[in-house]
Amino acid sequence: MSATTTARPAASVDVADPARRAGASHALGEGEVPSIAARPPRRSRRRGIAIVVAQLIVVAALLAFMQWAVDSGTVKALYLASPTQIVAAFPDLVVGGNLFGNLLVTLWEAALGVALGFAFGVGTGVLMGLSTTIERFLRPFVSAAMAVPKVTIIPLLTLYLGIGIEHKVAIVFLFSYFLFVFNTLAGIRQVQDGHLKVARANRANRWQTVTKVILPSASPTIVAALRIEAGTALVAALFAEIIASKAGLGNMLNTAVGKYDTPSIFGLVIAITVFSVLIIAAVDLLEKKVLLRWKYVR
Repeated sequence: MSATTTARPAASVDVADPARRAGASHALGEGEVPSIAARPPRRSRRRGIAIVVAQLIVVAALLAFMQWAVDSGTVKALYLASPTQIVAAFPDLVVGGNLFGNLLVTLWEAALGVALGFAFGVGTGVLMGLSTTIERFLRPFVSAAMAVPKVTIIPLLTLYLGIGIEHKVAIVFLFSYFLFVFNTLAGIRQVQDGHLKVARANRANRWQTVTKVILPSASPTIVAALRIEAGTALVAALFAEIIASKAGLGNMLNTAVGKYDTPSIFGLVIAITVFSVLIIAAVDLLEKKVLLRWKYVR
């Protein structure tokens, strides 16, 4: 009886021992004992594949419905273009309409406007963030200018600047400047006091404090504004081109609308959407490769 009672605790200790249990699992082989740690990645991978398949099914169903609606006459071709008509319109857009040449014009206008908005917006935000006096002085003017509806001053910009590239750059600048100002100001207010104390303890001057502590700490909110503008800047440039332009994607849209060329309109919308997605992806890559490294540099 004593031998039996002493053997039972030993057996329970062996079973409860994680190392021995792991050894027993390896002894049984990988095929016999499923790995619990490996289940979540597999489930996540399968779930991701299922989501992609579901998305493709939705897109395919939408395209099939568009094709059926146009071919059957349920929806007039004036109001909706079928996928085959859109695909057939692309060669004419690329060759006859000079799609990529007009794209470069629109991208150049958007890039210049965002660059100016970034430079002046971040500069204004830094000045307001570093000085309470400057913030109290500028905030009413900046807030009032931001509240002015952009649509109401676009005719004035057309009158002052004409219909050249300056007109488009000014409109994109107005759409981007205020977002950079207030995102930069919000980022500066989130700088930790401990970082500033360390900078003062190391006798950092004003410029070093701004470039090595304040701006890197505020970079997430600045990048968030840049990511938003990556998509909206192209829309702002298109909006300006639709109002008055000699070239660009907006001018192509105007021409297609004037001809009631529905397939070309849908093709241009799809092309603009793809370009916007690629621009946003480029900004995300820039954030990962450059801006986050700058933030965490030692």
